[in-house]
Amino acid sequence: MTPNYSYQEDFSLRHNNVEPADVSAMLKTIGVDSLDTLIQQTVPAKIRLEQGLRLPDPKTEFAFLRDFKAMMGQNQIFKSHIGLGYSDTIVPTVILRNILENPSWYTAYTPYQAEIAQGRLEMLLNYQTMIIDLTGMELANASLLDEGTAAAEAMTMLYGQRPAERNSAEAYFVSELCLPQTIDLLKTRAEPIGIEIIVGDHRNFDVTDARFYGMMLQYPASNGEVFDYSALIAAAKENGLQVVVAADLLALTLLTPPGEMGADAVVGVSQRFGVPMGFGGPHAGFFATKEKYKRNIPGRIIGVSVDAEGNRALRMALQTREQHIRREKATSNICTAQVLLSIMAASYAIYHGPQGLKKIAEKIYGLTELLAVNLRKLGFVLENTNHFDTLTIQTGAQTSELRALAEKAQRNLRYTATTTSISLDETTQEADVIEIISFFETLKGAKTSEKNVTWAIPAALTRTSTFLTHSVFNKYHSEHGMLRYLKSLESKDLSMVHSMISLGSCTMKLNATTEMIPVTWPELGKIHPFAPASQTKGYQQLVADLNEWLCEITGFAKMSMQPNSGAQGEYAGLMTIRAYHASRGDHHRNIAIIPSSAHGTNPASAVMAGMKVIVSPCDANGNIDVADLKAKALEHKDNLSCLMVTYPSTHGVFEETIQEICAIIHENGGQVYMDGANMNAQVGLTSPARIGADVCHLNLHKTFCIPHGGGGPGMGPIGVAPQLVPFLPGHVNDGTSGAVSAAPVGSASILAISYAYIAMMGGKGLTTATETAILNANYIKARLEKEFPILYTGSQGRCAHEMIVDCRPFKLSAGVEAEDIAKRLMDYGFHAPTLSFPVAGTLMIEPTESENKDELDRFCDALLSIRAEIREIEEGKADKANNVLKHAPHTQSAVLLGDWDRPYSREKAVFPLAYVKANKFWPTVSRIDSAYGDRNLVCACEPMESYM
Repeated sequence: MTPNYSYQEDFSLRHNNVEPADVSAMLKTIGVDSLDTLIQQTVPAKIRLEQGLRLPDPKTEFAFLRDFKAMMGQNQIFKSHIGLGYSDTIVPTVILRNILENPSWYTAYTPYQAEIAQGRLEMLLNYQTMIIDLTGMELANASLLDEGTAAAEAMTMLYGQRPAERNSAEAYFVSELCLPQTIDLLKTRAEPIGIEIIVGDHRNFDVTDARFYGMMLQYPASNGEVFDYSALIAAAKENGLQVVVAADLLALTLLTPPGEMGADAVVGVSQRFGVPMGFGGPHAGFFATKEKYKRNIPGRIIGVSVDAEGNRALRMALQTREQHIRREKATSNICTAQVLLSIMAASYAIYHGPQGLKKIAEKIYGLTELLAVNLRKLGFVLENTNHFDTLTIQTGAQTSELRALAEKAQRNLRYTATTTSISLDETTQEADVIEIISFFETLKGAKTSEKNVTWAIPAALTRTSTFLTHSVFNKYHSEHGMLRYLKSLESKDLSMVHSMISLGSCTMKLNATTEMIPVTWPELGKIHPFAPASQTKGYQQLVADLNEWLCEITGFAKMSMQPNSGAQGEYAGLMTIRAYHASRGDHHRNIAIIPSSAHGTNPASAVMAGMKVIVSPCDANGNIDVADLKAKALEHKDNLSCLMVTYPSTHGVFEETIQEICAIIHENGGQVYMDGANMNAQVGLTSPARIGADVCHLNLHKTFCIPHGGGGPGMGPIGVAPQLVPFLPGHVNDGTSGAVSAAPVGSASILAISYAYIAMMGGKGLTTATETAILNANYIKARLEKEFPILYTGSQGRCAHEMIVDCRPFKLSAGVEAEDIAKRLMDYGFHAPTLSFPVAGTLMIEPTESENKDELDRFCDALLSIRAEIREIEEGKADKANNVLKHAPHTQSAVLLGDWDRPYSREKAVFPLAYVKANKFWPTVSRIDSAYGDRNLVCACEPMESYM
C-alpha cells in the first residue's frame, strides 16, 4: 500500500450533502438514467453555458482560513475616532458566543411561522421596547437596514402622510449637520419620487415656508454639538411641518429624548450596542414613530397576541402594510432587515441594564469633557457648546501636522481643511485621551494636565425620564442569568440545527462553520467604513476578488457590493437603469413591466425608483404570456424602461422563452432586470447575461451562504452589463453620489462568508451544488406528486430547484387550508415551506443541495402522513372542524395538562411518525390568533403579570 501524501479534503462534499449511492436511488425514483439527463430535461439547451466556471481551484477549510487570515491581515486596525455613526464597541462575550457564533440563532428564518419562533420574537419585542423607551416614542419596528435607509423611510412615510395644510409641499429640509452619508442616501431616494432635498443650517430655517412638508435633524449633530431642538420642533408643529430626528441611542441615556421634544419619527442605528463596525455593517437601523402611523411604518413590527389556548403569544403584526401584500401600492420595499443584529443590540441592553448603559454613556461623556477642558486650556477653539462623545476643533493650517501625529500613533480622526473632529466610544480609556491631548500639546508647544471635569450638559438637555424599566432589562446582569435567558429563548425556536427549512425562493442552505468564523475576527470587525484606503487593503482585495468571481458566475462586467439586502439590490439596479436612460436623454422612460407572479418587492422597488408598473399576466402553465408581454412592450415602446423578471420563474420552472422575452424588451428600448432570488438554480449551468438580462441582484444570503439570521442580515449586490457600469451606485465618502446604503460597501464584513463559500467550492463544486439542488427538488416532486398536485413544471415535466404543491383541492374535499398543513408540519419537526406564494393556497418547496436523502425522505414522509390525515377527513373518519390538522401545532401543555377531549390520541398529535420520538421539537405556543393581535396592537414588553 502506497500512502497518499497528496490527499486534500474536498469541502464541496461537506456542502453538497448527497451520497453517490443515494443519487442513483433518487434518479431511479425520478425516472431518469443520470444526473446529466435530468439537467438536460430541466434547463433549456439554448441557455446552457458552453464551458465551466473559470474560478480559482478550491481550497480546503484549513487552507482557506490560513490564507484569508493573511489577506485580511493587510487591514490596519487603527483606533477609530472618526464617528459619523460608527463607533468601536465591546461585544459582551456571553453574547458573542451564544448569539453571534450560535447557529441556533443565525440559521433561523424570518418568523413567519410564529409558533416555532417565540424566542427571537421575544427578543425583537425587547428590541422594540428598548427603542421606544430610549427615543421617547410610542411605536418602533423590529429594525431596518442602516441609519441612512431608516432616514429615507421616514422621509417617504411622512411624505405620504402630509397634513392638509402641507398637502402640496414637495420639499424636505435636511440639516447640514446630519451625517453626510445620510444626506447622500436621502438625495438618491428623493429624486425619483419628486421630493426636493434642501440642505442648510437648521438655525436659519423658516418653518413657515410652504414649500416644505418636513425636516430632518441630527441629535447629537455630526460635529458633536447637542442642540436643544425643542423650540424649533414646537414651531414646526404649529405650522404643520413634520420632523424627523436621527439620534444616537447611547446618548439618549443622558439626553432628553426626541419624543419628548415632539418629533414625529426618530431614526438611527443600534451598532454601538455591542455590534462591531465591520467596515460598514451589518448593523440594525431603528425606526420609532407615533401610534397614529402604525399602518404606515416600514418593516416588520412584532406584536402581542394570544394562541388557541388563550396564552400570550408573539407574532409579526399588521403584515398588510408590507410589500408582499401591497406590491406596487407599498411605500417601502423593505423585506430582509437586520434581525440578528437587533437581537445582539437588545441583548446588550438587557445585559447592561439601564444603569449599566448610563454608566457607559457617562464614562464616554466624562472622557470627552476631559478632552474638551484640556484642549480649551491649550488655547484651541471648539465648535461645541454642548457635546456627548464628539468634539470639533478648529485646527486651521496645523490640521495636516495633527493628522501626521495621529496616524503615527495609529489613530484615525476626522478632518476637513481647517477642522478636526474626534469621537470617543465605549473602548476609550483615560490613557487614550491623554495621548490625544499630547498631539495638541505638540502643536502648541505647551503642556496641560487638567483632570477636573464637571457635568456641563444644560438641564433642558439632560434626560429626567426613566427608561428600560421592564423587568427583562433589570434581572439578567450576571453571566449565568444572561446565559440561561438566552438559552431559554433559543430553545423555543426551530432553526437549521433541527431540520431542513424548505422555504421556496429563500434557499435555506448550509451556513458552514468555516465560512462564519472570520466574521468575528478583529481584522474585519474593527475597521471603520471611512478609514483611509491605505488601511483597508484586505477589504479591497476581498471586494476585488468577489467582484471578479461573481462576474464570472453572472456573465456581467462589474458588480456593486453596496446594496445591503435583496430589495435594496432591486432598487439599486432600477436606479442604474434609470440613470442609463437619463444619460441618453430618455428621461421619459419610466414604464416597468412586471409579471403577475413576481416577488412583492419588485413592484414596490419600481415605484420607489419613480416607475409606473404595468403588470403582465401569466398563462395557464404559470409562464409569462409572451404575446401579452410583446403587446405591452410595443404599446409602451416610447416610454419603456425595463422588464423585471425572476429566473427560474417564481413558480420553479426554467421558462424556455426567456431569451425571446428579453429580446422583446431590448427591441423596444428597455433593459432587463433579473431578480436573483432563484440564482441557486443557475450557478454554473446558465447565467443572467446568458439569458439576456442587463442587470441582476444576487441574494448572498440565499445562493452564497450568508445565513438568514432570523430575518437578516442579507446582502444584495448587483451585477451589470457593460453599458450600465458607469451608472452603478456611488458614495459621498468616495467623492461620488447616488448611495443606496449608508456605507460604501454595505454590510461589508459578511461578504467574507460568500467569499469563503466560493473559495472553498470552486467552479466544479458550485456547479455540482446547482445540479444537486435541482436533483433534490425533483426527487421531492417525484415522491409527492401522486398524492399532492404539483402546480407547474417545465415542458418535460421537471421543476427547477423548487416546486409548488397545490393545497386548494383539500379545502374543497376536507376543509383543510394550506395553513393547516403548514402548522401540522411543526408537529413533525419541520418548518413549513413558503405559504401562499406565488399562488394563494399553495406551498412552495425548495430543499437546496445541503440536505441528504434521509432528511428529504423524512420531510416527504411527513407530508404524505399529513395527506393520510386529510384523507381521514375526506372519508368521514375525522371531523372537518375538530381534527389533528385544525388543532395543530400541539404543545406540551395541550397534551399533558387537563382532560384530553379530542377525537384523536395524544400520540397521534405529537408523535405522528416514529422518527419524531427520537428528536421531538416542541412548539411553545399553539396556533396564534393573528386577527386578535392586529385588533389589539401591543408592540412593547407588557407588565410581568401578562407573561404568567
